[in-house]
Amino acid sequence: QVQLVESGGGLVQAGGSLRLSCAMSGEIYALNTMGWYRQAPGKQREFLAYITSGGSANYADSVKGRFTISRDIPEMTVFLQMDSLRLEDTAVYYCNADVLVTMTSRQEYWGQGTQVTVSS
Repeated sequence: QVQLVESGGGLVQAGGSLRLSCAMSGEIYALNTMGWYRQAPGKQREFLAYITSGGSANYADSVKGRFTISRDIPEMTVFLQMDSLRLEDTAVYYCNADVLVTMTSRQEYWGQGTQVTVSS
């Protein structure tokens, strides 16, 4: 069974930085992408960034230039470096993995979420 475990959330002042980590465990056939989403109170879950197994990254406009996604393939871990944090970045941050569990079976998995709170 594939599991995603996030860490690194917390309280930070506006303008500060945080680094989130997401470790994936379990057997898979191949990795398509790993990424990050967030959900603020009263809002829908929002895409932030993803990175492919080949290392290509894509970002939402709201975080482009402030957030950087990276991955450690041997450790099956994805990171989200968040700089220049704003009050509106306050949310629960979720890790996502799009994988092939077998050659023909594609599955999507989510972590449990980690709270990020940005204070003034």
